[in-house]
Amino acid sequence: QVRLVESGGGWVQAGGSLKLSCVVAGETSQSNVMGWFRQAPGKEREFVAAISKFGIDSYGADSVLGRFTVSRDNAKDTMYLQLTNLKPEDTGTYYCAARTQGTLSRRASTYAFWGQGTQVTVSS
Repeated sequence: QVRLVESGGGWVQAGGSLKLSCVVAGETSQSNVMGWFRQAPGKEREFVAAISKFGIDSYGADSVLGRFTVSRDNAKDTMYLQLTNLKPEDTGTYYCAARTQGTLSRRASTYAFWGQGTQVTVSS
């Protein structure tokens, strides 16, 4: 079974940067597509970005375009999310997810494996 462990969250002031990591353990062949989701208190879980093992990527809300970059290093079994020019509205718990199917998806229900989440807090 796939195990996912996120790290890299923290507290930053608006305009700052963070780099999140998600390490895949267990059956790495089950993580053909990996994605990032985030959830703020009182809000629904939101798709942020996804990337296939071949490097094809997709992004969610327009608000993240140009500020967030998803990447993965298959040799290290790790996916990354580079966050730049952070805004207070980016605050939330960021979750790593994996999907066996090789097609990109932005729906949380299509991802079978999830990490525990890492907290990102952006202050004004």
